[in-house]
Order: sequence, then structure tokens, then C-alpha cells
Amino acid sequence: MLFKDIIDLVAITTAKDPDGFPVVTETKRTIFADKKSVRQSEFYQAAAQNIKLELMFDVRSIDYQGEELLEYERQRYKIVRTYDKDGELTELVCSRLEGG
Repeated sequence: MLFKDIIDLVAITTAKDPDGFPVVTETKRTIFADKKSVRQSEFYQAAAQNIKLELMFDVRSIDYQGEELLEYERQRYKIVRTYDKDGELTELVCSRLEGG
């Protein structure tokens, strides 16, 4: 398996400032991934619920820390589903965020 695609995993955390207002912080980490096509059955099952799955990536499980977003080729995607394949790899299934 070649990990030739570069993605940014995006973690978003919310904390409160001294005055009690929420402060949103975004942290990006760049990792290597293996881009794949979304499986046809999964694509159509999601489409039936108005979810458009566009990309799927395999990443090393050690690199994925529960992030909910990723960026690939200047486009932001929501990680809709994750799947631990064998303890070594995690599959990330993504849909495009509008305006991202």
C-alpha cells in the first residue's frame, strides 16, 4: 500500500476565555494517506439519507486521533465514518463541506 497522498487532519476544540465566551481553536496535522474510491453500496446507502460521500482514505491508525475534519487538495471534508481495518490501518470515509 502506497501512502502517497497528503492530507491535513483538523481538530477543533472549544474552550472558554476568562470572560466565559467560547473560543474555538483549530489544529492541523499533516499526514500521508492512501486515497481510495467510496464503495458503491456505501455511496448509495448514504445518498438515500441525503449524504454525499466523495472520498475514502486509508491512514495508519497511529496517525488518526479522532479528528472530525480533513483537508485534501484545498478542500475541506467531514469524516462521516471511520473503520479500524486491522489495528494498523483506519479507513476514513468523507463528504465535502460546502463553503470549505
